[in-house]
Amino acid sequence: MLDLSTKFMGLSLKNPIIAGSSGLSSSVAGIKKLEEGGAGAIVLKSIFEEEILHEMNDLMKDLPETSRYLERFDTLDLDLKSENLKKYKSLISDAKSAVAIPIVASINCTYSYDWIEYAEHLESAGADALELNMFFLPTDLERSADEMERAYFNVIEKVLNKVSIPVALKISPYFTCLGQTIQKLSTQGISGLTLFNRFYSPDFDIEELKVTQNNILSTPGDLAISLRWMALMSQKVDCDLAASTGVHDGEAVIKQLLAGAQAVQVVSTLYKNGPFYIQTMLDQLKDWMTRHGHSKLEDFRGKMSQNKSTNPATYERVQFMKYFSGYEEIL
Repeated sequence: MLDLSTKFMGLSLKNPIIAGSSGLSSSVAGIKKLEEGGAGAIVLKSIFEEEILHEMNDLMKDLPETSRYLERFDTLDLDLKSENLKKYKSLISDAKSAVAIPIVASINCTYSYDWIEYAEHLESAGADALELNMFFLPTDLERSADEMERAYFNVIEKVLNKVSIPVALKISPYFTCLGQTIQKLSTQGISGLTLFNRFYSPDFDIEELKVTQNNILSTPGDLAISLRWMALMSQKVDCDLAASTGVHDGEAVIKQLLAGAQAVQVVSTLYKNGPFYIQTMLDQLKDWMTRHGHSKLEDFRGKMSQNKSTNPATYERVQFMKYFSGYEEIL
């Protein structure tokens, strides 16, 4: 009998497919569907400090000019945070009552003190683990790369000092020295790293001259970046690694496991195909394991990582040569 179970952040998962943070995991009904669809764990939709700030700004606009003083701002800030935290804590506790698989709370904040406050509240609500959905856009031209990257380590240190449940960090590939940063982050006491985040990207409507959004969902082609770095880093870190972005089918799951991933997060393919597509992906994984004579994930996990490759330089090649391009020159 095939064993698809795995461990991620010390959590026992019945299979390696985690439903990532999204609108699909923002309600108990959606969370139950994801479990029924076959998910091994679920990351709740992130609680975004930015959304609270936008909501507060909208409320401030409706106030008379004479009412817009600092005390009123602080009151609104506290009220909105309190209300949003209350709702999110209820989602955690209700989800824990509704499903049997691990529930991971997700936080996206701007200021370090909010990361800490939110983390404590979400642990108290019963979350099995926390995912810090972290990215600071490097637009401050007055700060050095070292200063900007130090912010990640500061938040991790402060959060880990306040909570006892496992903490994972979901990061982007946009670091000056990505390999060194991944390795260093893994030594800070976190239980997991998820490679990589997917971001809102602005686009232009050239007729209306408006900023719009584009490419909301990932494509299978987006797998390449996380697959390369998973293969490069999977046996060079001190925490578990999960893969994210571009995982649209069972084949992509298999590739990330071969690269060394402990688990794989999926979102876009569930928006396209529905929560029950997880089972299709698991069936594809089982079929492949049967054909290749594997009975458990550890039989092949990391088999194609750089550490186990007979040609490790392949993972570090960045320029196309004719040999690697796969295309013949057409004259």
